[in-house]
Amino acid sequence: MTMHNPYKAYQQNSVIQSTPGELTLMLYNGCLKFLNQAKKAIEIKDIEMKNTNIQKAQNIIRELMITLDMSHSVSESMMALYDYMLNLLVEANIHNDISKIDEVSGLTTEFRDTWKQVIQINRQKQYDQTGAI
Repeated sequence: MTMHNPYKAYQQNSVIQSTPGELTLMLYNGCLKFLNQAKKAIEIKDIEMKNTNIQKAQNIIRELMITLDMSHSVSESMMALYDYMLNLLVEANIHNDISKIDEVSGLTTEFRDTWKQVIQINRQKQYDQTGAI
């Protein structure tokens, strides 16, 4: 008999029902969560937890790289920044360097906030096109 976990069902449904833009936003938020957990792990000297969370953040960045639409001119710059972020995380992991994690967090926050604005603009355009008042 399987136990029904309402939170897990909610999470699964929110991913299934999300737009690609909302999924990207979730990736940025997840990356920030793992970066914060990695910083805490460094502070308490939990090397395993630090490594696990940095790797999770790196996996999210790799996913963002894979899904990047290279037909847009800004994509090459974003790809270079993602690559830079990955390199910073390797260094942070090797040297337990919170400042490098902070730098990646800052870049991720900028990407996330910009992405939020794009979603809001697109929603407004869709709303305006439907003729809703």
